Amino acid sequence: MLKNLEKPLWPGFTKGEMIAYYREVAPVLLPHLAGRAVTLARFPDGVDGPGWYQSNCPAGGARTVSITGPSGKTVRYCLIEDEEALVWAANLGSIELHPFLARADAPDRPLALVFDLDPGPPAGLMACCEVARLLRERLSPLQSFVKTSGAKGLHVYVPVEATYAQTRPLARALAARLAEELPALVTDKPHKAQRAGKVFIDWGQNDPNRSTIAPWSLRATRAPLVSMPLRWEELSQPRALAFTPQRALERLRREGDLFRPVLELRQPLPP
Repeated sequence: MLKNLEKPLWPGFTKGEMIAYYREVAPVLLPHLAGRAVTLARFPDGVDGPGWYQSNCPAGGARTVSITGPSGKTVRYCLIEDEEALVWAANLGSIELHPFLARADAPDRPLALVFDLDPGPPAGLMACCEVARLLRERLSPLQSFVKTSGAKGLHVYVPVEATYAQTRPLARALAARLAEELPALVTDKPHKAQRAGKVFIDWGQNDPNRSTIAPWSLRATRAPLVSMPLRWEELSQPRALAFTPQRALERLRREGDLFRPVLELRQPLPP
């Protein structure tokens, strides 16, 4: 049973409106979750209240899959594979959905190589757009796709036929190379002190124990924003890249899922 639908999860945006959004995007969101362990980012009292990342799946609303991490601890993750499970998760106050890059039945084979671009102030989204274009150029002839993180940065996805043993060192090497060539713009180091005014290329997302925000997922930002698939040419106008649920739905109705090729395209990595 759905509860507290009138509760504001963001100023001016209710839990009922969030569930309605997730119902409408379910046909394009669910394929990006299918078969994958999902971490839920729960904010039952809204973005101004306490929130947490929940790996162990609550009982009662979704099938689960057990995954053993590097510490030897086994975690029972949610599988969000149909609209009923998606609405159940949203009813728990799960604003964000973070799937693993690999399916649970092939945990060492990510479906994409991923670069998470995170700007350190005063750098912003414009700098992320510049770095994303550089990554696309360096990754050519592999096809790559870009989306907003829904927060401050961008995510670049490269659909692959590969293992983490291949994607992780490639991502790390490319991030290090750009940081060496463009030290005023790029860093591959996670330390906050080294990130001021630069874009951190988080290559560490390419890990069997990490999850990444799904395309079409909402974010627990001050206002409701969506991790939105983009066309590459849109990076020339970074001020237009904040997508509210309404803007996201308008695009969905007009253009469908620009991130669908990430699920369908398989590219072998070069030697």
